[in-house]
Amino acid sequence: MITLPALPYAYDALEPCISRRTLALHHDKHHAAYVDKTNELIEGTALAGADLETIIRRTHGDESRKQLFNQAAQAWNHGFYWRSLSPEGGGKPDEAFDTLLADGFGGFEGLRDALVEAAIGHFGSGWAWVTLEGGALRIRDTHDAVPPFCEGDAVPLLCIDVWEHAYYLDYQNVRPDYVKAVIDERLNWEFAAANLRAARR
Repeated sequence: MITLPALPYAYDALEPCISRRTLALHHDKHHAAYVDKTNELIEGTALAGADLETIIRRTHGDESRKQLFNQAAQAWNHGFYWRSLSPEGGGKPDEAFDTLLADGFGGFEGLRDALVEAAIGHFGSGWAWVTLEGGALRIRDTHDAVPPFCEGDAVPLLCIDVWEHAYYLDYQNVRPDYVKAVIDERLNWEFAAANLRAARR
């Protein structure tokens, strides 16, 4: 059975970037609904008892199981998104990223600009990601529920939710303000560094 992970911080911990109201609605309603629907769809099947990543990989590209893929992927993405944020976030990544940043983006500001562009420019619902691919950092966006590990060898390091429910109560239709606030004030580079170390093992 898939369980809803608790938030790694209090509901008001991300204010004023993300309000208590948004965080409670996003986690307790949207994320919880994805988890509940995933459990409903796997009950009595060969995937009952499987973890989310297994469910996602086994249903990706299978039109007959598209609903299950979408629900499971959104449940996984949201769990990753909460950890991509931190009350002490923002700033720059540690020295583990120095060479990757220099080689891929000419430094942190280049990566920041690329992430802002990907998150703001994404059309419709989806996600913006910092990934490790082929040993290099990459910025990518994915549509709807798709996580980056469904596309080649991408290892997700951080993500930003750009579905409207992630920001509309706080920013209405001004997605750029939400994106820049998250990147500059709440993005959790310690989580990214832990994911980078795990990918290099």
